Amino acid sequence: MKKITLLLLMGIALFSCEKNKTSDCGEKMCTEEFASVMFKFVDNKGAGAEVKDFNVINQRTGERVTANSSIYTSTIKGVFIIVDDNNKFGLSEQGDDLKITGTSVETGQTKSVVIKVSGGKCACHINKISGPEQVAFD
Repeated sequence: MKKITLLLLMGIALFSCEKNKTSDCGEKMCTEEFASVMFKFVDNKGAGAEVKDFNVINQRTGERVTANSSIYTSTIKGVFIIVDDNNKFGLSEQGDDLKITGTSVETGQTKSVVIKVSGGKCACHINKISGPEQVAFD
């Protein structure tokens, strides 16, 4: 009888701990919108430029960043989705510097810029903090 009582008390204690456990993020209300950050490469006349060797590198981790939603979007010449909400767990809450690089198919010129984007496990959405929205090839 003592063993059953002890097991019962241990079970109650275990379940009561789980009920009182709160999230590390606190209670948060997030919208169902899906956020993304777009970037544009343009030629010297301001028109969208065809780009090759495009990549985005997270400067904190050294890892390449690929926005999953870019697979499903129609491509506008020179426009790229850099990151989206699917990438938020790979980004820090303070924001990470993302180095964007591309080479103009027309001129062979390579340009790089850095933008800062935040995310994190408690973020509802990614957020662009700073950096340009486009870069122009000469």
